[in-house]
Amino acid sequence: MTPNPSGWQAIARAIAKAIKPRLSSPRSPQPSAPKEYPGDFTGRFDIVYDPHPDQLPDPGEVVWTWVPYEEDHTQGKDRPVVIVGRDAAWLLALPMTSKDHDLDAAQEASEGRYWVDIGTGDWDRSGRSNEVRVNRVLRVDPHRVRRTAGKLDQSRFAEVAKGIQEHFA
Repeated sequence: MTPNPSGWQAIARAIAKAIKPRLSSPRSPQPSAPKEYPGDFTGRFDIVYDPHPDQLPDPGEVVWTWVPYEEDHTQGKDRPVVIVGRDAAWLLALPMTSKDHDLDAAQEASEGRYWVDIGTGDWDRSGRSNEVRVNRVLRVDPHRVRRTAGKLDQSRFAEVAKGIQEHFA
């Protein structure tokens, strides 16, 4: 007795559907939460612009890394940040977003969040305009940077530095 060809095709389709996620191309690994995050940086620091054309993260560059949530440092997500300085072995960085906070600036300020527009750059593959939060300084382990996405030019970095100084004076 010969098996029904349409029955075999249905079985083959079901098997292919079941294993397809395992056969698809692998995604870039998402960074997990660090074992210990010492908390956001709150002291004074030197704001530095010093990007280098290598694959190491430097002040003035935009990198992707794990960013902890403010309310729970054990949780977070992969986000772009701009590096603005150093604290011993840590990089100091500011979170970025493509959301336009000019539309809700008063609400953001009432929640204690202040943003500086930096426009578009090679750090956003979709060409979206971005903003940098200038009053939350993250500590970033240089070994946990997933990729360098670009750099700010000096004039944009100067605007970010001015925003930091206004909110940490």
